[in-house]
Amino acid sequence: MIRINLLGTERARVRKAITFDVGQRLTLAASLILVLAVAVIGGWFWSLRTESAQLDTELAAAQQEATRLRSLLAEVQQFEQQRAMVQQRVELITQLRSGQSIPVQLLDHVSRSLPDMLWLTMLTQAGDEVTIQGRSTTLIALSDFVGNLGSTPIFQRPIEIVNSQVQAASGTGAEAVPELIAFTVRARISRPEQPAGTASADGQGGRGAPAPGGAAAGRQGGAR
Repeated sequence: MIRINLLGTERARVRKAITFDVGQRLTLAASLILVLAVAVIGGWFWSLRTESAQLDTELAAAQQEATRLRSLLAEVQQFEQQRAMVQQRVELITQLRSGQSIPVQLLDHVSRSLPDMLWLTMLTQAGDEVTIQGRSTTLIALSDFVGNLGSTPIFQRPIEIVNSQVQAASGTGAEAVPELIAFTVRARISRPEQPAGTASADGQGGRGAPAPGGAAAGRQGGAR
């Protein structure tokens, strides 16, 4: 009698089926893990590239901003230098105006007093006494110059013409020099603490007071 074990065959087939299903599952799981790893690495790499591109953009913007700030800083420094120069000039002008003394006023007045056809060759000051030398083509110009000098309280009156000499003409043609009048004028400066009117009054009350009487007496004596 022949016996066939059908149960053993079925069990083997079932075991083989079960074994095959586990292998597929492992393969599928490994594939899923690999795909997931590739996806994660790809996402991480894409994130790094995006972040790098953003950092490059921010770095370029920062460099442009730094360039702009450097130019602004240079302009600010230049402006500060110009402001310092202007402030120094303003302070200098202020000092000159506040410290404007008699010599400055003296030179300004003398330059304004020059008439036409008259020029100066020397101006000296010794204390309160000022001596002016120059040349003129006419006596009228010299008279106008002396009158202009006496038109300000800077000088005490009267202003004295020390001497005037006529220099004869010389040369011919282009080298000809016309007749000139060399003069020397002397004046005294009126200090702020001693106004010109007071000095003039003192002079008339002291040394100059008897002069009118003497002059009148001389004229009366001559009339007699």
